[in-house]
Amino acid sequence: MSGPRSSAPQESGVTAAVELDTPLQRVVGKGHRKLATELDLHTVRDLLFHFPRRYEQRGSYTDIGSLEVDEQVTVQARVLSAKARPMRHRSGFVLEAVVSDDSGGTLTLVFFGKRPLGWLEKQLRPGRWGLFAGKVSDYRSGRGGAASAVRQLAHPKYELLDEPADDVAEDVAEDFASELIPIYPATKDVTSWELTKAVRAALDAVRLPPDPLPDRIRTDHRLTGLAAALHGIHRPASWEVLAPARRRLTWDEAFAVQLTLVQRRKQAEAWPAIPRPPRDGGLVDAFDAALPYRLTAGQREVGEQLAADLDRPHPMHRLLQGEVGSGKTVCAVRAALQVVDAGGQAALLAPTEVLAGQHLRSVTELLGPMGRAGELGGDPDGTQLALLTGSLPAAARRRVLAQVASGEAGIVVGTHALLYEGVEFHDLGLVIVDEQHRFGVEQRDALRAKAGQPPHVLVMTATPIPRTVAMTVYGDLTVSTLRELPRGRSPIATHVVAAAEQPALLARAWQRVREEVAGGHQVYVVCPRIGDFGEIGDEESAGAGAGGDDGRRPPLAVLDVAESLSAGPLDGLRVGVLHGRLPSDEKDAVMRAFAAGSLDVVVATTVVEVGLDVPNATMMVVLDADRFGVSQLHQLRGRVGRGTAPGLCLLVTEVPADAEARERLAAVASTLDGFRLAELDLEQRREGDVLGAAQSGRRSHLQL
Repeated sequence: MSGPRSSAPQESGVTAAVELDTPLQRVVGKGHRKLATELDLHTVRDLLFHFPRRYEQRGSYTDIGSLEVDEQVTVQARVLSAKARPMRHRSGFVLEAVVSDDSGGTLTLVFFGKRPLGWLEKQLRPGRWGLFAGKVSDYRSGRGGAASAVRQLAHPKYELLDEPADDVAEDVAEDFASELIPIYPATKDVTSWELTKAVRAALDAVRLPPDPLPDRIRTDHRLTGLAAALHGIHRPASWEVLAPARRRLTWDEAFAVQLTLVQRRKQAEAWPAIPRPPRDGGLVDAFDAALPYRLTAGQREVGEQLAADLDRPHPMHRLLQGEVGSGKTVCAVRAALQVVDAGGQAALLAPTEVLAGQHLRSVTELLGPMGRAGELGGDPDGTQLALLTGSLPAAARRRVLAQVASGEAGIVVGTHALLYEGVEFHDLGLVIVDEQHRFGVEQRDALRAKAGQPPHVLVMTATPIPRTVAMTVYGDLTVSTLRELPRGRSPIATHVVAAAEQPALLARAWQRVREEVAGGHQVYVVCPRIGDFGEIGDEESAGAGAGGDDGRRPPLAVLDVAESLSAGPLDGLRVGVLHGRLPSDEKDAVMRAFAAGSLDVVVATTVVEVGLDVPNATMMVVLDADRFGVSQLHQLRGRVGRGTAPGLCLLVTEVPADAEARERLAAVASTLDGFRLAELDLEQRREGDVLGAAQSGRRSHLQL
């Protein structure tokens, strides 16, 4: 097995020059079908830019003890024992092998066959190292007394790393005897070592084009060449070879994304848009004069930025970020009035009907007579407001559609219903999107398409989400920031309640709820889901899924918790329920009752995350807080402490102290700075697909 390597595998039939865009069939033969179906790899370029997710050194630890049930894994481990035997209760044979990474964890491998498995027992001799790939499961063994959980891989694929069998191909033996072993993102049907063989064939055969980066740029940034980087990341002889390879390819990814987003922004800026210039003595001036307080310096600065953008013949694409209560809505209303002054309409898009209704009430209160043109007591020089949601009765919907189509309604507040066919604007000049992480990328694009020319777009968020942070870093959005502390806001204390470790703390939390109510205040209790497990309302889905499902009990539900609290620790208090599946009129009734003080406690989903403004609410208890993201927890916490009394937020969790989720909760408890939490959210949840539609997570064009 020490013969020279060929320049390309003979079985692939490679004769002509292989380029990056050459189909994989010419390089890997029949295996190309699995690569295309399982991993969407079709060309040599696709394969060579499918990078390893990690590397192993022969004999290094895999940390078997950290494996999760249902995880598809590739582990490097040493065989401790292997025993083949006939099955007890049916025909056939079974082999059980125990492997370990010497770090203390063990894993059982189970193989089944119709014929005796003695040949496999000889291969899996104790002391041999190998790569084993499969899906982790728990097998409940009753042998030796009480049942115990045994972590196992059933019928795993494997590759032995030392003393390879005589029938193992030479190229495989050389690959797996190398010092560093690449572990690729793989699937059940395509193992990491199959990818290694395919990559080897491609690297040996491909003729790479000249490096696209000029020598000067590579020199200035101390970057290795592309050919060396591709060989170094797939077949590194050492960690010292790997580091510069990863650095070059990471730089390429970041540079490509930056170029694409800047190009996208330049294209958007080149689109035509109708200028909406400010008008002296118009609605904006009347609005400012009627405000019972002076605009902050930050609001005035943001107002000037928005006014200048709206006056341009190209569409605004601006992000307005600021803490809860910092005055974003006032800035948005002033921008909307500038568009109305110029003869256009503004659409304010909210992710839920509850929030849309809250926005309508807030804007109506802010505008006063200016928002009731044509009504008794309304300002004849003002405009009309309209609310369009999916639950509007048919007659009311027809009336609102007519107002929108005629242009009578200068400011239209709505949900996804604004995207439906049949909703036509007279002259849509500004789209305001509230809390963009609750609203899909395609949905925002669909609303923009409703205008004859691209409208101006203003995105608002109280806590930048990972996608937003990444896009602002790369330049796809122009950013305005309100950093002043909200006026009149009281401090909010946040504490993590470890319910599993100290059950008495949870009992004390419910006692504290009663104390707050006795003091004349009100309380939120937030749960991840509504009721029946698996039936999650649209607006609640983000929270319920956070944190994953690792075999724990189902997330706590509003309907169950409300019933148990009313019959238990909160007996005698006025407890209401609020979630996304309630009819619109019932949701409004609950919100009005809570705002009026007719309810002491509202048990809710994340439907209260944004928009609900009850200054008398001083306490929030978030149950299963580990199932929520950092940004969601910060948004939820912003519902309390909105009056003169200090706020209290308790994050209740049952996850152990050493879990990553506890670190996330501790971070939320340690700061009220939403911008710092946004950075933490980016670090933990990643940026999402900044070139596509994924809002967060690792489904991304970016690998490194």
